[in-house]
Amino acid sequence: MNIEQSKSIVRESISEITNGEVEPTDEMNLIGKEAELDSMKLVELCLTLEDKAGAIGFEFDWTSESAMSRSRSLFRTVTSLAEEFLAQSEMGK
Repeated sequence: MNIEQSKSIVRESISEITNGEVEPTDEMNLIGKEAELDSMKLVELCLTLEDKAGAIGFEFDWTSESAMSRSRSLFRTVTSLAEEFLAQSEMGK
């Protein structure tokens, strides 16, 4: 997997959990005042990514101590979340 594939997985997951009501972009805010997802949808997104990671063959752990220490950057944008997803996929190989 590369970063573009990882971004695509995150964008597709956002579309799935919002039933296509949100058009995700790479720089879409996931947290903060301008976030397009509420906190419940953000958790739903992470659970969806856990499932997709399992299907790919690795464990996506967005609740780990290291992930939470990077939580501001991890959940900042679609790109930052995709970068973490990719990093964990590479460590899980």
